[in-house]
Amino acid sequence: MAEVRYEGASRIYPGTEIAAVDRLDLDIADGELLVLVGPSGSGKSTALRMLAGLETVNMGSIHIGSVDVTLKPPQDRDIAMVFQNYALYPSMTVAENMGFALKQAGVSKDQRAIQVREAARILDLEPYLDRKPKNLSGGQRQRVAMGRAIVRSPQVFLMDEPLSNLDAKLRVQTRTELADLQARLDVTTVYVTHDQVEAMTMGHRVAVLKDGQLQQVDTPKTLYSRPANRFVAGFIGSPAMNIVEVESTGGSLSLGSTSPVLTPDVASDLEKRGNDVYALGVRPEHLILGADGTPGEVTVVEELGSESFVHVSIDHQKATQTVVVRAEGETEIRRGDKVSIAFNGPTHIFASNGERVGA
Repeated sequence: MAEVRYEGASRIYPGTEIAAVDRLDLDIADGELLVLVGPSGSGKSTALRMLAGLETVNMGSIHIGSVDVTLKPPQDRDIAMVFQNYALYPSMTVAENMGFALKQAGVSKDQRAIQVREAARILDLEPYLDRKPKNLSGGQRQRVAMGRAIVRSPQVFLMDEPLSNLDAKLRVQTRTELADLQARLDVTTVYVTHDQVEAMTMGHRVAVLKDGQLQQVDTPKTLYSRPANRFVAGFIGSPAMNIVEVESTGGSLSLGSTSPVLTPDVASDLEKRGNDVYALGVRPEHLILGADGTPGEVTVVEELGSESFVHVSIDHQKATQTVVVRAEGETEIRRGDKVSIAFNGPTHIFASNGERVGA
């Protein structure tokens, strides 16, 4: 096991001047499960492939433990990678697939069998060791791919969207199993996904990327409650944070006819910045429907059983704005109802450049 460190690492593909990964500085602790997340084209998979040695590092360096691996070939980095397409050999049994890398490394047949059986025990694959991949379910195939990585006892696991080919129910089950497995093995793991729910439920920390640049890296709780900028605020959370443009006059802001209570640090920062156009962010669970507040009309009600999300159209600064409010699951509210919305929790203010206002 070992820590991983990116130091100003950049990847610029031939034929373009724009970096796919731009001066990435990131420290990953020994035994940590760090998730790289971001929209398509954010650079998350490129960053993973740079660590694996599958992409050239044009500037900066990458370290595994105390070793600079920037120029080392993939086979000399002591890493194991799990891909989204499993990459299993169809003509081999589960046991042969799991032990293939060990065979290539010259490990004896008896020792291979011991290591394969131990990995199979951890992954609950012992009954399937003699089967071919075509006779396994998607979840079982993914566990075989994991087993192939485990038997090598690498310093670092790299996982590139390993659950994207699974159906929704199996995906939830398997991500729980993966998180539990990583905790038991205590191996440094870098996990790439475009699914922010997957990122928030699995990662010890989550690194959010956009256009090749690191936006914020922190615990899921901190990313959710104190996003560093407007992009992170809108990307993290499902449904997304409500974000509306507001004008500050004398340090006051409002959503429709209702104003949030600002913390002292935000109020002080707003006063220093002066009058300008800002973005006011508030999560659906921090708004309530009641008698007092900004009036509006319900346009959509999403009923999810344990909760409902009510879309409300309001008049805001001489325009129509839709905001989403979380309500109890068995709400009686219906499309076309006249309601009022009010603040019931923290709000977030972002400057015109996207950065967070206040500490």
